[in-house]
Amino acid sequence: MDFNMKKLASDAGIFFTRAVQFTEEKFGQAEKTELDAQFENLLARADSTKNWTEKILRQTEVLLQPNPSARVEEFLYEKLDRKVPSRVTNGELLAQYMAEAASELGPTTPYGKTLIKVAEAEKRLGAAERDFIHTASINFLTPLRTFLEGDWKTISKERRLLHNRRLDLDACKARLKKAKAAEAKATTVPDFQETRPRNYILSASASATLDDTSRPPSWAEWKEDYPGGWRRPCFFLVPLNPSVTRARGCLSLPKDRKLWNDEADKAEQELRVAQTEFDRQAEVTRLLLEGISSTHVNHLRCLHEFVESQTTYYAQCYRHMLDLQKQLGRFPGTFVGTTEPASPPLSSTSPTTAAATMPVGPSVAGLAPPGEAALRLEEVAPPASGTRKARVLYDYEAADSSELALLADELITVYSLPGMDPDWLIGERGNKKGKVPVTYLELLS
Repeated sequence: MDFNMKKLASDAGIFFTRAVQFTEEKFGQAEKTELDAQFENLLARADSTKNWTEKILRQTEVLLQPNPSARVEEFLYEKLDRKVPSRVTNGELLAQYMAEAASELGPTTPYGKTLIKVAEAEKRLGAAERDFIHTASINFLTPLRTFLEGDWKTISKERRLLHNRRLDLDACKARLKKAKAAEAKATTVPDFQETRPRNYILSASASATLDDTSRPPSWAEWKEDYPGGWRRPCFFLVPLNPSVTRARGCLSLPKDRKLWNDEADKAEQELRVAQTEFDRQAEVTRLLLEGISSTHVNHLRCLHEFVESQTTYYAQCYRHMLDLQKQLGRFPGTFVGTTEPASPPLSSTSPTTAAATMPVGPSVAGLAPPGEAALRLEEVAPPASGTRKARVLYDYEAADSSELALLADELITVYSLPGMDPDWLIGERGNKKGKVPVTYLELLS
């Protein structure tokens, strides 16, 4: 217990010294050791990385889980180190409602059959969303959290230690400066030596002088009372501060100079130790700050993986909806959308312009309109100019004989014909020819 109290008192003294030094620096009353420009740039870069990582992390969490209550629940499960329970996605919940509605309204009616088809598509969309959230959480959110909760906490701890070492260093510099100034001041005062006998009787003037404790007797006063020299010794010293010693009778200045010499030597030794600790801590902190570059490389890799998972997710969603549109387009009934084009076909479209067009997704009318389905592809000849090479991005299964089945990464020749829907092109591969969706292709120059 005694050891703990001593350590507590020592820590309190260090804390008080640092607080005083910090306050004096803020008011401009003390010198501050400045870090080099490169170190300051590393600190600013680290702070910027931390701030933007937090913002990106929070917004990505909102993107993956828009419900704030669900995010709070997942946060509590994570802090309690418990597995987050499986949650039904919005698409899966919608699919469940549609299936129940079709069962109650009649699964054999056109509306019921359509509800069942859409429910199946929404269920697949919900499963794709679940996979995307899981993949993005592991490949993107987890590395960001690891940086903020691991690496950044280590950097912050070392920066606090460096700040304390700097305060200690500046405090040692201030102590050494004061000791040097006091030593120089004590050197300019003449030495007084004691030559009086031990047994003496003070005169009235000397007693009056010694009773005045507000100041020490001057050399002129002593010479006036004792013209024969120092015949009575100094009999009782009262220390005022480390630089000046007041005596009722004399000043012990040689001893003061020795004390200040010792004080200056001690301050120099403490300054050397503080400088060594500061330099060592600065080097450790610098190495950690330079590691931010590796963090950027890691986050760049994670960002690429996030983009890949998001691309896969949207591609799956597009394929599911494309299949659903094809099913609805072939399904007879009153509740199926009209087969008329959503927009009138272009009357005159140059092959080059049509081939360069890359819309977001095909319309329902562009899938298999009756007018184009009756088109005899064997009679279609490629234009003299306007053909381009295209790389297939995803596998595509032909819905009918007018379409061309595609395999990912293969190269085909594509071109457009006047009056065609802009979401489709004519594709050729060897002797085979058929319509292909533009969104499945990457047009090459």
